[in-house]
Amino acid sequence: MAKSNEKEVAKAQNKPEKKKDKNKKPNIFVRMGRKIKETFSELKRVTWPSVGTVFKNTGIVLVIVLVFTVLVTGVNFGFSKLLELITSLEG
Repeated sequence: MAKSNEKEVAKAQNKPEKKKDKNKKPNIFVRMGRKIKETFSELKRVTWPSVGTVFKNTGIVLVIVLVFTVLVTGVNFGFSKLLELITSLEG
């Protein structure tokens, strides 16, 4: 009943009716604030690893990187010696 009265009053005063646009986005600051709030609430739900687990996994990664570095360096050295051998046979 109140909405019909508002329409009648708006018509009597020659004012346009207020329409709420449901598809309109809130401004950028409201959206950023919501996103930050959601991010912090998600971070509270994360189960973080212990310090010992972090150091153990970091050590494993470093060892694997070292092994592959040595392997790739060895293959590179082998190919460079092979290339030197091939080029020395040509001349």
